[in-house]
Amino acid sequence: MSTGEEQTVSQYIQHHLTNAAVGEGFWTWHIDTIGWSVFLGLLFLWGFRKAAKKSTTGVPGKWQCFVEMCVEFVDTSVKDSFSGKSKLIAPLGLTIFVWVFLMNLMDLIPVDWLPMAAQQIGGAMGYEPHNVYMKVVPTTDLNTTLALALSVFLLIIFYSIKIKGVGGFVKELTMQPFNHWAFIPVNFILETVTLIAKPASLALRLFGNLYAGELIFILIALIGYFQLPLHFAWAVFHILVIVLQAFIFMMLTIVYLSMASEEH
Repeated sequence: MSTGEEQTVSQYIQHHLTNAAVGEGFWTWHIDTIGWSVFLGLLFLWGFRKAAKKSTTGVPGKWQCFVEMCVEFVDTSVKDSFSGKSKLIAPLGLTIFVWVFLMNLMDLIPVDWLPMAAQQIGGAMGYEPHNVYMKVVPTTDLNTTLALALSVFLLIIFYSIKIKGVGGFVKELTMQPFNHWAFIPVNFILETVTLIAKPASLALRLFGNLYAGELIFILIALIGYFQLPLHFAWAVFHILVIVLQAFIFMMLTIVYLSMASEEH
């Protein structure tokens, strides 16, 4: 990336891995992550709503076929994995799968294109180009993956209390796996760790895979003229990672909510 002065390799990598942020400390907002997340979410809503409004019982168009395939795929996954009854789970699964997939898909855009465009715009607005940052893959930001995982965690608590009641939920935390009052402290520690590990594993798995993929793209960009073949080869492989991570996040969400909906 050209900033008007030569950059070292470490400066180049650090620049690409730095978010555009406002605020300080706990109240720091990553505006590039928020902006791209909201944009991709609205893109998902607009695209699927358009397909729904123009759907036909006759020969469907290509976009309608794609949307129907996504809906059917998620619907089948929910029926196979969710044991309870809820009108929320299938739409939630579809939203998670498509939204996470779109955020992951931004990783395939060459790493310099959008940051360089942001630098040009920032320079025109009077900012120093090397102080203009732009990360375009929301899932390479731990804040995004943690926010998604915490939302799932709150739903787990909600469904656990809704199905089992407060007493049943407390009993589940204190009387399993050892069903004896003497083991209540041990059970509570084990079950609490298990409960907290669910959102933590969701967030860290998605973040780790996408962050590593983005870092490899950045290292490939440092090669120069020979980067295009390597970028293409890594992108072809990375497509599998992008789809797989969206699918895993969706399936684990469904499974965790199914476990929370079971009565013991």
